[in-house]
Amino acid sequence: MNPVEMKRGDSPLVLGLPHTGTFVPEGILERLTPLGQTLSDTDWHIEQLYDGLLPETTTVRATFHRYVIDANRDPSGVSLYLGQNTTGLVPLTDFDGEPLWTSDPDTHEIEARRLAYHAPYHRALQAELERIRALHGYAILYDCHSIRSHIPFLFEGKLPDFNIGTNNGVTCNPIIERTVADVCSAAKGYSRVLNGRFKGGWTTRNYGRPAEGFHAIQMELAQSTHLTEEALPFVYDESKADRLRVHLKTILKSISVIKPSDHTVLLGGIS
Repeated sequence: MNPVEMKRGDSPLVLGLPHTGTFVPEGILERLTPLGQTLSDTDWHIEQLYDGLLPETTTVRATFHRYVIDANRDPSGVSLYLGQNTTGLVPLTDFDGEPLWTSDPDTHEIEARRLAYHAPYHRALQAELERIRALHGYAILYDCHSIRSHIPFLFEGKLPDFNIGTNNGVTCNPIIERTVADVCSAAKGYSRVLNGRFKGGWTTRNYGRPAEGFHAIQMELAQSTHLTEEALPFVYDESKADRLRVHLKTILKSISVIKPSDHTVLLGGIS
């Protein structure tokens, strides 16, 4: 199976989907524990949730599961959240801290998986961002994610509905961050946080280089916003999703017309 699926558009916006894939090669699947074989930590139905919202937008989607290798982790293995529970380049535990493997993959196997899956995904994503920047002079990466709203191993309490990550404002022009935050704040019945528990994964931090014309922002949605319940079989709730899609479409349309070069960052704000 090709590790990457792409749909090309000519909008300044590129959607990254690193965690929606469910493909696991047979030799890897058989080494997962029965719990691991449920693939519970998938970003369930995110590709469906965003499908068709902005047809002219480019999408780059990893088809492989994050248990094979996590496309949103630093390929060197460095932790994104020092001092906090998290999962690695090849997760050894699930989001509840439970073991995933009957025998953990060694460093040689992890490197082979990186070359076969992680690297092709990021080559494709980099190429599309460069193509879009060549068209417009800039590119905006919107990295699409979801997670259960209650995971005590990773965070306390209930996660807000919209979790916006820009690595504390580093990865995009402030007007992009502000636009997304304002749309989320105006969405009645939803909660939001900016740079809370999820400040943006490796994808956002790696590609978000505003000075070079690459802007990146991560959206981590609580799965309670679009699933019937946050448990197997993780059923897509059409009614919830349709309500949410209205706001997601507003976000995408709003940031797709922003020209970051028109907004000069000054001390104290944006002119």
